[in-house]
Amino acid sequence: MTELADSYRYCGAVTAEHGRTYHLATRLLPERRRAAVHSLYGFARTVDDIVDVDPGRTAGDCAAELDRIDAALRLGFTCRTAVGPDACAPEMRRVLPAFLDTVATFDIPHDYFFAFLQSMRMDVPGTAEHRAEYDTMTELRKYMYGSAVVIGLQMLPVLGTTGPLADAEPHAAALGEAFQLTNFLRDVGEDLDRGRVYLPADELGAFGVDTELLAHSRRSGTTDRRIVRALAHLISITRSVYREAEPGIAMLDRRVQPGIRTAFVLYSRILDEIERGGYRVLDRRATVSRRNRWATALPQFARLAVPARGRVR
Repeated sequence: MTELADSYRYCGAVTAEHGRTYHLATRLLPERRRAAVHSLYGFARTVDDIVDVDPGRTAGDCAAELDRIDAALRLGFTCRTAVGPDACAPEMRRVLPAFLDTVATFDIPHDYFFAFLQSMRMDVPGTAEHRAEYDTMTELRKYMYGSAVVIGLQMLPVLGTTGPLADAEPHAAALGEAFQLTNFLRDVGEDLDRGRVYLPADELGAFGVDTELLAHSRRSGTTDRRIVRALAHLISITRSVYREAEPGIAMLDRRVQPGIRTAFVLYSRILDEIERGGYRVLDRRATVSRRNRWATALPQFARLAVPARGRVR
């Protein structure tokens, strides 16, 4: 197996292990585009894992690794040269061949990935960019541009559109933001353990919620009524972002619409599961069941069998 083929296989395995909902949706994509999406996910997931400081890695180690990845990208984007064995972490070296091949093949703007690294630095204590909390939604959206919006934008060249790419970009950006907000709502407890609160302080404070109350509820396994009201409010905001994103699905290549529609529906259902679970995001993780995931995906498989009309430009 060649290094490139092994890299694509590895990215597929990373996606299957860490992004079950995402991976199921990608199974509806044509093979070449599916592999490309896996490589983009593999890159983002590997960087995300690096910035989560664990007992064996200090914040300084994380910041230094982000710098090495930045340098590896600049080299790779210039000449698509494989990085040396000491250039960055082993996991990233396995991802980079497929990632660089995808970026070059689909001509994805390089600035997206440097914006992503910039947002990841905001997660690392000790860096000049570090933020443990966000005061307003406006501040959070600056973070989400690099952590989520560019994810939606970098997918567009891979997925293809039926009209000008620029027409679909606002909707792709909204979809990236909707997915990110959903993650923040689902992972409040886990993020607290890492010393982070992504939900904006002013939105929480309007309901009498602060970091201390969230931490108390995390320790005690209880959900305060004030937290429930704040989460319900933020879920409403997130659903409005999904509504902004939805028209963009019809702008995509017909062959990829079922996959993106599946991801759209399944991710938005995480919000339903949070509500169904009594908003207990501090002591458990809301997930969509395997049965429901397949019940959503199978009708989309059926749509692929319907003959297309018109032609993708």
